Amino acid sequence: MRRFILLTLLTSPVAAQQAIPDTIVTGTRIPTAVDRVPAATTTITRTDIEEFGYRTLADALAIVPGLRVVPQGGPGNLTSGFLRGTNSRHVQVLIDGVTANDASDPSGAFNFGTLLLAGVERIEVLRGPASSLYGSSAIGGVVNIVTRRAPADKQAEVFGSVAGGTQSTLRADGGVAGTVGAFDYLFTAQTLSTQGFDIIPRRIQPHRFEADGYRGAATAARLGWTPMPGTRIEGTLRWQQSNYGVDRFLANDPNYSAEDRRWSGQLRAETRLFDVWTTGLRVGFSADRRRAVNFPDQFSSSRTDDLYRGERTVVEWGNQVRLPNIGGWAADGALGFGATFARETARTAAGNAPFRSTVNASQDSQAGFLNLQYRVLERLDLSAGGRADATTGFGITPTYRLGAVYAIPELNARLRAAVGSGFAAPSLFQRFGITGSGFRGNPDLRPERSTSWEVGGDIDVAGLANPRLLTASATYFRSFFRDLINSNAAFTSNINVARANIEGAELGLTARLTPWAEVRAAYTLTRAFDSTTDRRLLRRPENVLALSGRVTPLPGLTIAPEILLTGRSPDFVYDNLGRSSRATNTKGGTTANVTVTYQVMPRVAVFLEGRNLGNSRFEPTSGYVVPGRSVLLGTRFTL
Repeated sequence: MRRFILLTLLTSPVAAQQAIPDTIVTGTRIPTAVDRVPAATTTITRTDIEEFGYRTLADALAIVPGLRVVPQGGPGNLTSGFLRGTNSRHVQVLIDGVTANDASDPSGAFNFGTLLLAGVERIEVLRGPASSLYGSSAIGGVVNIVTRRAPADKQAEVFGSVAGGTQSTLRADGGVAGTVGAFDYLFTAQTLSTQGFDIIPRRIQPHRFEADGYRGAATAARLGWTPMPGTRIEGTLRWQQSNYGVDRFLANDPNYSAEDRRWSGQLRAETRLFDVWTTGLRVGFSADRRRAVNFPDQFSSSRTDDLYRGERTVVEWGNQVRLPNIGGWAADGALGFGATFARETARTAAGNAPFRSTVNASQDSQAGFLNLQYRVLERLDLSAGGRADATTGFGITPTYRLGAVYAIPELNARLRAAVGSGFAAPSLFQRFGITGSGFRGNPDLRPERSTSWEVGGDIDVAGLANPRLLTASATYFRSFFRDLINSNAAFTSNINVARANIEGAELGLTARLTPWAEVRAAYTLTRAFDSTTDRRLLRRPENVLALSGRVTPLPGLTIAPEILLTGRSPDFVYDNLGRSSRATNTKGGTTANVTVTYQVMPRVAVFLEGRNLGNSRFEPTSGYVVPGRSVLLGTRFTL
């Protein structure tokens, strides 16, 4: 089941591999019990990925409270993630703790539409400002993708799945992993291909039916060595490539295609000293290459040859120190501290003359961080963290976060509160981009800044001989943004001019009706406004309701339905002739999915995945509809 826990930053490979369900490496970088962390979080486990039939990262994140996933095309195309109403560039994405945001993206954001999930163990989402831990871009929160680990009790385990279905879809993945003495290893591979759907609304005229196909493949390797208890050296390497169809805006284009390729990996080591101090060093890298090509045809004379290349190198030193108890009133103290260095580079050339834009630049950043937590009088958990980042071209940017959790065991309840600041450094394009039309980036831009606070709590209600028959949670949040980057009035450069206010609420309810049935509901209310114009920010629906469940009516049979109801959203709406109106509200829509899994034998299961069963055609972004109905039949095995 989904557990609401604080995001893991894997500065501790040993702790991450040996963690038990109720203890995690928290967003304060210190292992902490789940019910003692002061933040709203969601974890999607490997079991969730399989039982709910998630194929891509965007699928898995669709019903996370507070997170709005907005595709602009079929599979592989740009998919933005708006977390608690913030911009997509305000969400930092990590793969095993290393930043994965694309340095060559014009805004420095991550494309949620390409990542495949076969080699992923879990996905952890932290909502709220996290720059005091993760630095730039973590204004709205963090998504951490934790990849699969080798089993500690087997020398060799073979696993995989194969499935096929509508739209000529074929999906296959497999791997082998194990532990031999002090060494462990894991190798995985995955492929996914589909003819896809026509995602241009049929109301747009003239309309030509054309499905946007997708072919993707990914491989990953992990090698580890644990020479003694408390000491570990580990290396990972991941490659992924996606080829997919692209459409011109509001028009199908049969020969418009794109390729997205990514390498990433890291080498890390840690050791425990004197049984109280754990220290570790990590070196990580990523390299993104994205190219889109279109040639003139009978439908359009437009020509495109865009190339984006981005690289990032990260070096991080992290530490955890257990602190002594203070008299009889403060216990379980811990201190985390460390330093990071990062270099990002972008080399891009996109668009057509006279509007072709180019970037060839890099920037460095250094940071130091400190985190402290204690439990006071056995009920109150306090945490505090601070960080200072220095990026080439502008001064030091400090950020902080304070949090508290108060336990009320008499009511099986917990109260939470947190306040913190965040920042997002300007992207390389925003600072150094050049276009043929006369636009020049502004190297003197300041970071975008935010201050946020949240209060909330959760309670377990007993009934029907179940001490946790119901679990209810509620969080209210509010954020204030300043120095947001926008173009100047003449559209010749960028300036820090915009401000925004965002507030909202996240409500959750889990009902464990019987030992074989569980139902979950999550409602998100978001009100996001531009403070200078008092207009709502685009593509942030005010209301989103997610319903999901897990039913096991027979031994080995699991039925996992999922329904997402999305309310209307402000956007520039386009009429049937493709003409833009003023910003108004798009219509909401509903999508329904279900996955049925039957465990044929202990190590073999068959499954049936159905997505968008109602064949909804609603437009999460004006001019693009959601993919249509699809059904997939397959089998999953472990040897």
